[in-house]
Amino acid sequence: MKAIQITAPFQAEITEVPKPELTAPDDVIIRVTSGGICGSDIGIYNGTNSLATYPRLIGHEFGGIVESVGPAVTGIQPGSQAAVDPVISCGKCYACRASRHNVCRNLEVMGVHRDGGFAEYVKAPAKNVHLYHKKLDESLLGLAEPYTIGAQISKRAEIHAGDQVLIMGSGPIGICAMQAAKRRGAKVILSDLVKERLEKAKSMGADETVLVTEENLEERLDQFTAGEGIPVVVDTVCTPASLEDAVRLACPAGRIVCLGLKNQPSSICMADITKKELTIVGSRLNNNCFDEVIAGIEDGSLNPEKLMTQTYHYTEIMDALAMVMEHPKDVLKIVLRFGD
Repeated sequence: MKAIQITAPFQAEITEVPKPELTAPDDVIIRVTSGGICGSDIGIYNGTNSLATYPRLIGHEFGGIVESVGPAVTGIQPGSQAAVDPVISCGKCYACRASRHNVCRNLEVMGVHRDGGFAEYVKAPAKNVHLYHKKLDESLLGLAEPYTIGAQISKRAEIHAGDQVLIMGSGPIGICAMQAAKRRGAKVILSDLVKERLEKAKSMGADETVLVTEENLEERLDQFTAGEGIPVVVDTVCTPASLEDAVRLACPAGRIVCLGLKNQPSSICMADITKKELTIVGSRLNNNCFDEVIAGIEDGSLNPEKLMTQTYHYTEIMDALAMVMEHPKDVLKIVLRFGD
């Protein structure tokens, strides 16, 4: 079968690899129909993703049609549309025992630590396969995964109806986090440097947006919260300075969610955290969020069709990568189509 492989930084190729076979009783074989290109895929391509090794079949946002299942698999039938959770955990370490398998001590992510789903077929454990219940356009089947990142953010922030939420950054994850928070009944304001992305966020349900190059964010937050201050801040910008901003902007008793994996330290005074008794949490990948997301896609509260900027056939991978890297203002999510 054909697959997209990164052999070294800036070297991508369509390669021939063996088609996966059922080897374990709980195996499921998926015929991949679509996959979304993520920033981590770009990081593997350009050599800035420190978690990946080469060569690597990339792709952790993917879905398709169930082709075959192992003898121990129940509830999953060939022909079903499905999304695949790329998080592989050991089930034994403290994090797994604490029902936090997304930060497993021995965590592996398909497409990063092990080969992923940008291939004509992929094999996954049945527990990682999540079925759609309504028939969707096949180009959308791989877009549940980015929404699970947003759902995990809402879970970690304990967002509930009536909450007011600032999301810093209106890229794909910021918009997915916005829609996930809105689905829980929150009011959401997004900030960014890019006008076009804020316009997209507004069209997808953001209550308010702030173009920080032209507007004062603190003044807008004061108006948004009637002077009370913002109780939930989600930092999808992921720089040392943005985390400092989150601590400064959050109101007393506020909650902050950070997603960044950069190693540079932020300059944060502990008094700023203690005086306001802030809750600061990390959010990584997803922890059993696929079924919630699929329900949101099917009830229309989540809109992957609007997240998708355009599609390319997987054989056009170089054009797709160039589009993401050279036109970031114009791209939310590029989707690769597999098959004829």
